[in-house]
Amino acid sequence: MQAEIITIGDEILIGQIVDTNATFISKTLNKLGVSVYQITSVQDDATHILKALTEAEENADIIIITGGLGPTKDDITKKTITNYFQDTLIRDDAVTDNIYRLWKGFKKDVLPSQVNLDQALVPSKATVLMNVNGSAPGMWLEKNNKVFVSLPGVPFEMKALMEDEVIPRLSDKFNFPYIYHTTVLTAGLGESDLAARIEKWEDALPDFIKLAYLPNLGRVRLRLSGKHADKNILESEIAYQIRLLTPQIQDIFVGFESEGTIESILGKQLVALEKTIATAESCTGGKIAEMFTSSAGASAYYKGSVVSYATQTKIDVLGVSETLISKHSVVSSQVAEAMAKNVLELFKTDYAIATTGNAGPEKGDSDAEVGTVYIALATKTHVYSEKFNFGNHRTKVINRASNKAFEMLQKEILKK
Repeated sequence: MQAEIITIGDEILIGQIVDTNATFISKTLNKLGVSVYQITSVQDDATHILKALTEAEENADIIIITGGLGPTKDDITKKTITNYFQDTLIRDDAVTDNIYRLWKGFKKDVLPSQVNLDQALVPSKATVLMNVNGSAPGMWLEKNNKVFVSLPGVPFEMKALMEDEVIPRLSDKFNFPYIYHTTVLTAGLGESDLAARIEKWEDALPDFIKLAYLPNLGRVRLRLSGKHADKNILESEIAYQIRLLTPQIQDIFVGFESEGTIESILGKQLVALEKTIATAESCTGGKIAEMFTSSAGASAYYKGSVVSYATQTKIDVLGVSETLISKHSVVSSQVAEAMAKNVLELFKTDYAIATTGNAGPEKGDSDAEVGTVYIALATKTHVYSEKFNFGNHRTKVINRASNKAFEMLQKEILKK
């Protein structure tokens, strides 16, 4: 069973808004056991909408449309769908009553205009999906054993209709297979090297399970996706495949996406060990701190940061020796290690991470090449650092350095 999502609106295509509706609908359908074949965004143009509907009918069994149901002249979705189904518009009394209810609740003594009341016009062949949160109803139509659902583009209205009306109706109409995903988080090995390492395991996967590689700056997510009529068989087989996989990636395995981000998983590991950490950031500018504190409850293990972006701040706040900086440069292993040791002492933690480097686009207080980063990790017993070159794209350098810092922390924690 396949679905296609059509989102309508010029505001999407000019980048004025992000199309979060398609993401929500995809996730919701996937949980139901429906594979999304394609997502299409089209402008508020009748010709384009008709073309998208025609192509979607050829590709999919379920077509979900959002947007273009407002009261103004540029909202032409409803009229275009009526044309596509060779239908006529009729007034729905229940929708009219709903519009008056909304206006009474929010507009007090102001009555809805004719433009607003015309939102109660629906194709005669449509089953109305009552939108209690807004004036534009959802519409369910069928053609050639295909289901077409038109929903308002306002996200909270669309979500309520999907959950309360669309999903129950789809469940009653179709028998869906069970779809199940498990995503493994890894860090420290690139996509191609990881693929080579687990090639034999991947080749032996059963036909109903697929593997996807999702790389991102030193991290790779491995998503196992399966579809089967029997839920128990599918979940058992994926669990078995994970047991076969884990020993092959033990050195880079972080956890499962269902447990949270890599940062939050490391945080849970620190809590379990009753350990704490602090950071001293220069070239990463607080990115590592942001990643730590994005997880609720991070104060249990993350004690704070010094963003010593300027050289003088490293001297005045972190107590890094001016002589050390003069001798080795502010971008050096010696300075990175001094930063890590000193912030460890400052916050009285068990671990500390420090970064110093040149993120670009120009060189700063050091002659180090753009992209050069030193990352240091300190504990109460030792400190070490590593040198990296992350290229010449500033944002990429910052993000790769931050990810690498967490990878180094993960390896240090695994020593325990």
